[in-house]
Amino acid sequence: MDHRLPATREMAQEFSELFVNRRAYTIQSMRPHPESGRHYYYRPKPRDGGEPVAVTIETVRRHLAGELTIGIYAINPATQRCKWMAIDADYKTALEDLIKVQRQLQDDGIEAALEKSRRGGHLWILFETPVLAREARIYIYHVASKLDVQVKGTGLADGIEIFPKQDELRREEFGNAIRGPLGVHWGARESRGWRYWFYGADYKLEDQLAYLKRIEKVKQEHLQRMIAGKAIPQEFAQHARRTECPKYFHSKAGEFRILEYVEVKRQAGRNWITRCPSCAAQGNDRSGDNLAISVEEPRKYCCWAGCTKEMIRAALGRPVSDRRLA
Repeated sequence: MDHRLPATREMAQEFSELFVNRRAYTIQSMRPHPESGRHYYYRPKPRDGGEPVAVTIETVRRHLAGELTIGIYAINPATQRCKWMAIDADYKTALEDLIKVQRQLQDDGIEAALEKSRRGGHLWILFETPVLAREARIYIYHVASKLDVQVKGTGLADGIEIFPKQDELRREEFGNAIRGPLGVHWGARESRGWRYWFYGADYKLEDQLAYLKRIEKVKQEHLQRMIAGKAIPQEFAQHARRTECPKYFHSKAGEFRILEYVEVKRQAGRNWITRCPSCAAQGNDRSGDNLAISVEEPRKYCCWAGCTKEMIRAALGRPVSDRRLA
């Protein structure tokens, strides 16, 4: 199926003004991994190696046109602020919970855009000017607590995911990326890819962008009034505590660094802990803590469930070459 649509640089500029808050981004592979069948995200680099490339208007235009799919980061570490918040839900009652949250936001004088997804949806809040990530997160956690909407990661397998997932970042950190809206989701509809639109407008790029531009953006003063005297609710406090993320080392041309392919959950002693890609590809490691990566030497990593490095590399789409195995 051909998902390409005509997209202009003007459209890309409008999208960027709404969603691009920093130059770092990821790209989703259009080809499924031969073993796992998954379409992994990666940070694009020049062919000769070096620093990852920065997002451009042309990159965004190609995303809208369906030529590639980008993931975007919420927080700009130079300011600790975000242009948007996204609430991701992909479980059985996902849409019910998202609509419940959307109605509460409306009661609070905040308009949010509901986007379809493969198993549920994304609810997007757009700010008039970038706001502190911590303040935005305090507000959404209080909404979730008030509505008794579960947050994924608080000891539960299902629940909403809140982006950004951190209150702040160091300059060398990225946080968690989310698929940029209005693009093609590779891996959906039996890996043929699929576009998921916002419910509030006709399913055309120009109408979708016009809808997003019309949405009333949340003023910083309004957000601060909503959270006056509040902190993260106690039931979410441990989950919301800032994760000490590792510094992401940039590899040389052809060199494999696992920290460029996984998102660390926490530090335990001398290791970073995260989900094992090989276990995940087999439907295991639901707790997301099978893989340990050495803090002092990030090239060293192991899976407590017994997956070999060859299995992990294959699951990431970066198999170990036969020459190295010889």
